[in-house]
This record gives sequence, structure tokens and C-alpha cells, in this order.
Amino acid sequence: MPRIPYLAKDLAEPSDLVAAIRARRGGSLLDLDRMLLHSPPFAKGWNALLGGVRNELALPAKLRELAICAVARLNEAEYEFRQHAPEFLKAGGTAAQAAALGAPGTSAAWGDDGALFDAAERAVLRLTTEMTRQVKVGDAAFSAVRPVLADDRQVVELVGVIATYNMVSRFLVALGIEPE
Repeated sequence: MPRIPYLAKDLAEPSDLVAAIRARRGGSLLDLDRMLLHSPPFAKGWNALLGGVRNELALPAKLRELAICAVARLNEAEYEFRQHAPEFLKAGGTAAQAAALGAPGTSAAWGDDGALFDAAERAVLRLTTEMTRQVKVGDAAFSAVRPVLADDRQVVELVGVIATYNMVSRFLVALGIEPE
């Protein structure tokens, strides 16, 4: 159960904000949105940030979604994983890769041997793990990402995606937002 009750599914106010969130979501509000809307200013900033992260980056969608799914598993945010695993598959990830991410909180099977994840994906997983677990990123993890991405913009965007979805997962877990 969530720690704070969700607002109504048919919430209409504040109208401009609810309409913007519904537009980004394809017409409906997720339980996450119904929790965020307890604070309209917070929901407004969240919607703008996540809209940009999901729709405006140069970072390849497959790597973005891989990082998001890895953050979800590392932080035991099942809601986040269930929302993004299908997006990872749509972006070119495989069911075997999604399954290899394992149960919540695991990272043992993330393909260090190169059989399941390619060099770019392994670099993303390593950076994601270090940013999520230690916050401080070692030179080796950072150096591994640079040659597998197109430019500095994509590196900055990857770091931003990992940071953003650590925020998302912590919000989901702390408030007990359950998978839909």
C-alpha cells in the first residue's frame, strides 16, 4: 500500500498541469502522477524534466532504457522496472537481457563476459552501478563510457538519466508506490 493515498484517477485540477501530464502519458494518469500531484509545483517540474529525458535526448533509447532498468533493479524499484522493461524491449533490448538484470537488487548476471551485453551496454551498466551504489564514479567506469558514446553530450545525458532515475526510484520506494 502507498504511504500516502493516491489522488483520484479522474483528477481534473490544476487543469493545465493535469492536461500536460495526461498528454505526455497518452491520456491517463499513472499512480506515480497521482502521487506527485499532491504537490502541483513538484509535479510540474517533474513532468518537464522527465518529458525532456524521455523524448529529447541524443542518447540512444536502448542505452537510456538499459540504464533506467538497471537503476530500478539496483534500488529495488519494481514499479520503475515494470514501466521501463517494455520500453527497453521496444528500443532494441532483448528479453534475455531484461531477464539478466535479475531480481530486484541483483547485478551478478549483467554479462561481464560479453555474451549478453555488448561493450557499450556493459559500460552503461558499470557506470549505472557505480553512480547508484557509490555515487562517486571511478575513472575506469567513466573512461569505459566515453568511447562507446558519440560525444560529450551523450555522456552528459547518460549521467543525467542515471541521476534522474535514481531520483525516480527513491521517490517510488519511499512512498510505497506499487506496480500498476
